[in-house]
Amino acid sequence: MTTHFITAEIDLQDSPQQLHRAIEAELQQRGEPLRWAVTQVNAETQKAEVEAVVTVSKNVSQQAD
Repeated sequence: MTTHFITAEIDLQDSPQQLHRAIEAELQQRGEPLRWAVTQVNAETQKAEVEAVVTVSKNVSQQAD
């Protein structure tokens, strides 16, 4: 298992609950989130920047590298 620090850009949503779900869905595509935080919001582009630490399980093909 490895950990990665990532950043993601998420479209702002109509409600905090929808934003929370959108962030978690995006992070799940990149690994298992350990922690995340919204670090910046751009009102002009309606985007939120999220920084996160995720874990990724190594599979057999990755271990051979």
